[in-house]
Amino acid sequence: MSNMSGDFHVTQESIVGASPNEFNALQTIIAALQQLDQEARHRILESAATFLGVAVHPRGTSSPSSSPSFPSPAVNSRSPFSEDMSMSPKDFLMEKAPKTDVERIACLAYYLTHYRSTPHFKTLDISLLNTEAAQPKFSNTAYSANNAVKLGYIVPSSKGQRQLSALGERFVQALPDRNAAKDVLLSLRRKLRAKRKRSSPGDSAEE
Repeated sequence: MSNMSGDFHVTQESIVGASPNEFNALQTIIAALQQLDQEARHRILESAATFLGVAVHPRGTSSPSSSPSFPSPAVNSRSPFSEDMSMSPKDFLMEKAPKTDVERIACLAYYLTHYRSTPHFKTLDISLLNTEAAQPKFSNTAYSANNAVKLGYIVPSSKGQRQLSALGERFVQALPDRNAAKDVLLSLRRKLRAKRKRSSPGDSAEE
């Protein structure tokens, strides 16, 4: 079968154990992702894995022998696919080392989303997980959660619930590297401001 065009060149012969259907699916996925930047590829792959309930084996662990072996490009060391999903909330918070109540809200929201399959949550869920993680009690959980919304770490969801935002997700993934986390905030907020500016009416609009 002929090679694919683009960043990656994959032949069916190079994918050990893959059926024609699997190979065709891989071709389709790669072709679609090649049109996106690295950040978008990361986000789409993560969302697809979460939606399908796929458990991706971290590097260094063995996968079932029946699974096909795909040649993998380099993976970002902070990819959620390499996270230890058995990590307790206490260990997760210790690893991420949030410095403020708002950052802790973001970390707890991330844990609920990816480790507890709870993408939509209420303030009570955050408070209960905070207690389970043996963290200092929030002086006012609702106030801290509202501040997390104002800063863009979490966003309103349905029925009074909230969910982790794209900014919050990338920020928590970058922790505990403070410089990387700061870069995430600056980058995503610049994009958000630019998007809002493009969507706002121009000064030349008719009155």
